[in-house]
Amino acid sequence: MIMFLSVVLLWICVFFIILQVKSKRPKNFPPGPPVFPILGTILQLSLENPLKDFERLRKSYGDVYSIYIGQKPAVVINGLKAVKEAMVTKAADFAGRPQDLFINDVTKRKGVVLVDYGSSWREHRRFALMTLRNFGLGKHSMEDRVHEEIKYLVSTLKESVGKTMSPGVMFHNAASNIICQVLFARRFEYDDALIKQIVQCFTENSKLAVGPWAMTYGTIAIGFINEHKKTRVPGEPRDFIDCYLDELEKRGNDGSSFSEEQLIMYSLDLHGAGTDTTSNTLLTAFLYLMTLPHIQDRCQQEIDQVLEGKYRASFEDRNEMPYTQAVIHEVQRVANTVPLSVFHRTTTDTELMGYSIPKGTMIIENLTSVLNEEGQWKFPHEFNPENFLDDKGEFVKPEAFMPFSAGPRMCLGEGLARMELFLIMVTLLRKFKFIWPEDAGEPDFTPVFGITMTPKPYRMKVQLRRPQ
Repeated sequence: MIMFLSVVLLWICVFFIILQVKSKRPKNFPPGPPVFPILGTILQLSLENPLKDFERLRKSYGDVYSIYIGQKPAVVINGLKAVKEAMVTKAADFAGRPQDLFINDVTKRKGVVLVDYGSSWREHRRFALMTLRNFGLGKHSMEDRVHEEIKYLVSTLKESVGKTMSPGVMFHNAASNIICQVLFARRFEYDDALIKQIVQCFTENSKLAVGPWAMTYGTIAIGFINEHKKTRVPGEPRDFIDCYLDELEKRGNDGSSFSEEQLIMYSLDLHGAGTDTTSNTLLTAFLYLMTLPHIQDRCQQEIDQVLEGKYRASFEDRNEMPYTQAVIHEVQRVANTVPLSVFHRTTTDTELMGYSIPKGTMIIENLTSVLNEEGQWKFPHEFNPENFLDDKGEFVKPEAFMPFSAGPRMCLGEGLARMELFLIMVTLLRKFKFIWPEDAGEPDFTPVFGITMTPKPYRMKVQLRRPQ
């Protein structure tokens, strides 16, 4: 019995020695905290919000350091210099996506956001950019779509004049409807059961990857696609799905990556990317505008002056509104909606800031470190539009402003998001005054950490600024 226990203990020791050797950092690999067998460096990170831990490790190990998720190494990159070298200068080396995560199995490695760097990703990104451009991104036709949805926002807010309301669902529905117009050529009433289901899929981040939410939304997408197949007129696309089905028909069996199964995940990707981030940015915007009324007042003065005599705002008006532009960009900086971007993976053996990084290494891009980096911003740790204004009061965009990341994997929906934020905020500030309710207590600016950063739920009081 004693001999048996000795053998077992010996094998346990051998097992842990093997694990420790396996966990040893390769030569010239970025430094990092001690790696423990099985657990890696997971004990160094808070599961609720690791951003403070990433900053603490940065102070100890520098802008490029490594952590171990179990036995899997990952490199965390921080600060403008390192992020720019990886995502822009050596973009192709860092443009991959991890393919061994559970979400990859759920999505069957299709779509565009999580797809690995290669021909399929290039084909579908090119197609998305071309289609969005053809549907008027940056043109009046897209402005019309956004303004059409703004009418419903205005109507909802008018019903709440003199009262307090929770704006979360309203902003989520509006952002969802705008991307639904692009994808499916339709919108939903804010109390529609289907839109509630769709929005809930994306607000329940922890449940999205598995279980009923993923299946529900997948079924909804399939329903839209089947409906389009019955009603479409080839060559006369109404929306993104029609364009994709036209392309699929044109390609036939050419062996490309285009397929109906791909279209399902593609639609989910674009809808998800275009909904949660925009709505959370709007929620952040009005949280700060209510609690900093002098900033809200100055925006309204500028908006009134520029739009005097105009029926509605145009995206081009942003060039005449430096202060409002600065406020919107500061909102994006502080909102930091996707703080760790989407994880990257190296496509080849490469180097970064003097360190050697093997092919297939997971890369975590800490955008928080760039958006709050001292030396890059006048006021890195507070909400202040002066971060985007020069000495003459003109709008400037610092190089460290990259809420959409940078390089070839930069967010597909950046153009649409910028248009939505400007037109929605300017129109609502023109018509309404937003006030922090007297009985709401002190505002809490601490966001809820997740795949996207979300402001804690709050209420707002709405007043009309002028007779409508």
